[in-house]
Amino acid sequence: MSIRQLPEDLINRIAAGEVVERPASVVKELVENSIDAGARRIAVTTANGGMDLIRIVDDGRGMDRDDLLLSVERHATSKLSADDLDDIRTLGFRGEALASIGSVARLAVASRPEGAESGLALVVDNGRRSGPLPQAMNRGTAIEVRELFAQVPARRKFLKSARAEAAAITDVVRRLAMANPEIHFILEGTDRSAANWPGVSGDGALAARLGQVMGGDFVDNAVTLAAARHGVVVAGMAGLPTYTRANSLSQFYFVNGRSVRDKVLVGAVRAAYADYVFRDRFPVVALYLAVDPAEVDVNVHPAKAELRFRDPGAVRGAVIRAIGTALAAAGFKASSSVADDILGAFAAPGMAEPAAPAPVAPAPSSYRPAASWGSERAPLHLDRHPGVLAGFAAPSARMETREETAASPDYPLGTARTQMFDNYIIAQNDTGLLLVDQHAAHERLVYERFKAQLADGPVPSQAQLIPVVVDLPEEDCARLEEAAPELERFGLFLERFGPRAVAVRETPALLGNSDIAGLVRDLADGLAEWDSAAALTDRMEAIIARMACHGSVRSGRRLRVDEMNALLRDMEATPHSGQCIHGRPTYVELKKADIERLFGRSR
Repeated sequence: MSIRQLPEDLINRIAAGEVVERPASVVKELVENSIDAGARRIAVTTANGGMDLIRIVDDGRGMDRDDLLLSVERHATSKLSADDLDDIRTLGFRGEALASIGSVARLAVASRPEGAESGLALVVDNGRRSGPLPQAMNRGTAIEVRELFAQVPARRKFLKSARAEAAAITDVVRRLAMANPEIHFILEGTDRSAANWPGVSGDGALAARLGQVMGGDFVDNAVTLAAARHGVVVAGMAGLPTYTRANSLSQFYFVNGRSVRDKVLVGAVRAAYADYVFRDRFPVVALYLAVDPAEVDVNVHPAKAELRFRDPGAVRGAVIRAIGTALAAAGFKASSSVADDILGAFAAPGMAEPAAPAPVAPAPSSYRPAASWGSERAPLHLDRHPGVLAGFAAPSARMETREETAASPDYPLGTARTQMFDNYIIAQNDTGLLLVDQHAAHERLVYERFKAQLADGPVPSQAQLIPVVVDLPEEDCARLEEAAPELERFGLFLERFGPRAVAVRETPALLGNSDIAGLVRDLADGLAEWDSAAALTDRMEAIIARMACHGSVRSGRRLRVDEMNALLRDMEATPHSGQCIHGRPTYVELKKADIERLFGRSR
């Protein structure tokens, strides 16, 4: 077949396939045009998931007759002043949106600029233009798109259900609203619930808009990002590590005001939270980057949904640092959603008719008033081994009574009152009650100390009076023997001891007299999973986490009140102590009002 020139209408329909993938793509292109036109109010109306109707009305600058006629031509744009694709400062710039839409739908465009007596309207019906004609309207632009892909049935049949297409439009408008908090967005139609997000301004504008779109719960459980590094400015909000989702749909990324999908940013967020969340959980973030336009290529994808950074390493480093700094500043803070889940699990029992009072049995002769409990309790013996476990008491008494010490306003985590089930510390502060998981909390403390020691060089070790011999399968012994030189950096010195055992001669001093055999077996399992001794450097956090788990105060360990309070004070002074190394919360706080609500005392 010989080469031939394609007809103009077919060229337009091919171009439309690149820009107009679905109704949501149409909404994105048209709303971006409204934003570039300086609109402060944008109303979006849809029907049947945008397949029957999409209407965008804005109060932007509007267009005169010449601009209106050019707007529906291919490759006509007002967004590039100097034909420089390396300095793009607007959302739309390709000049294909209206021409592409008009080739696969019935497009009506009406616009009135400032100072004009009336507006003008023209129609492009699947590539055939008519008008312009006078139109009575306010300043701005109104665009209607009807019967999208009606004359391209092959394209229309690949669209999803009206509900799915409407949801995609909602997502597009939500992202555009998040990127432009100063603009009033209205989303309505016969196929959806209406959304109304008034424009906000001032210092708290971004948080206010995120509260409108993502919910106040996110703002209450997020930290503010504000950092600049290597020419990259990072702003936005990042959820606390205990505030997560089962998927990544609540992660939003914006570069120079443009909502994007980018592997560099996704990877940076994953790395920033690697220490704090489960592998199957996803943090909630709204990340805003400002980069020199010359340092980012937004012309990679026809729909401008993807981009390419000139220096991805600098961008990754800036994001990781910004999130890390903000989470460290949050210190021991945990998300309030944990307490909400606890409160939701409580249910007041049904109120039954009061029964007749039971006869009161006489107290046994051995009975003593509660005030005298604990005066003759068994003595608490302290560990005599060095390390972080020194001073923690072994189990003995049934109940550790509290000392009458008032809660101090200087102690956000309060004052310890007692211990439950040999694992949970009950503390009280000025505003409520706290339940602390002693094992999870101490695990985080040991982990952070490990990281600090490792940053200064090899972790200090302590020699075992008698080497600990651990029996293992031969393949595990071989892996540990290969990894032994690298493990010495972590304060663990071991060597092969026959074909099916290793001898541990020194252990990290920070662990004290921990379960050495359990630690070695756990590390052997990790090496088998990682399948390479060379991967130890990349798995530093995983190794430290395993060591911290074995070196922390175990569940079932009875603590004295002073030991509980020491743990609380350490938590207050340690970053990220609000969640353990596995991503679980280390404490739950119930406000006094929450407790009163449980008993029906709230007003």
